[in-house]
Amino acid sequence: MIAPDSPIAWSVSPGRVPYAAATAFMEARADAVRRGDAGELVWLLEHPPLYTAGTSAKPEDLLAPDRFPVFRSGRGGEYTYHGPGQRVVYTMLDLRRRGRDVRRFVHDLERWLIAALADLGVAGTVRDGRVGVWVDRDAPPGEEKIAAIGVRVRRWVSFHGVAVNVDPDLSHFDGIVPCGQRAHGVCSLASLGRRATLADADAALRRAFEPVFGPVADAAPPRLDTPVSGG
Repeated sequence: MIAPDSPIAWSVSPGRVPYAAATAFMEARADAVRRGDAGELVWLLEHPPLYTAGTSAKPEDLLAPDRFPVFRSGRGGEYTYHGPGQRVVYTMLDLRRRGRDVRRFVHDLERWLIAALADLGVAGTVRDGRVGVWVDRDAPPGEEKIAAIGVRVRRWVSFHGVAVNVDPDLSHFDGIVPCGQRAHGVCSLASLGRRATLADADAALRRAFEPVFGPVADAAPPRLDTPVSGG
């Protein structure tokens, strides 16, 4: 059994991780966390270009169904894009340790992302009725989304997570209506003039994470060809 006060494992995968393999690992790890057979994990990675459809996705919001692979996802939300230059962070956290409050958990994810973006010189904000983190722009469309949140909680353990646009090809978002928001655009650190690498973003995310969720410890990247184990 994993000690309840163990630090959260913090893992960064090199290269691009296939979406289906990542999803299978997350589900197994979340079940292991619930059983007490594995510790909490924050997993940072990149995916190859793809679209995912959350539980609220509308068919008409998939504008280019043949552009990239499309995956049905058990997370909340609508259509989103993942791809190179975007830092995806999957959070397998035990909400039994955090008050069993999903609304508070999403709020904490927003606080974490806003603090990390501030560290990188970007003022992020939230909007009522729109999950994620937004940036106010002087030019149209006025508001643009820089970070998405899409989580699932099963038996009080979370999986899926957040995605921060560091320097992706923003034209790849044109194949969907991102998160169902037709009136608002998508931006990145690069499009805002911030010269940040994925490693820079990782460091900022880690610095901002601990004050919100607790201490972390480095862990090896998940091996997707082996069963989930503790650690």
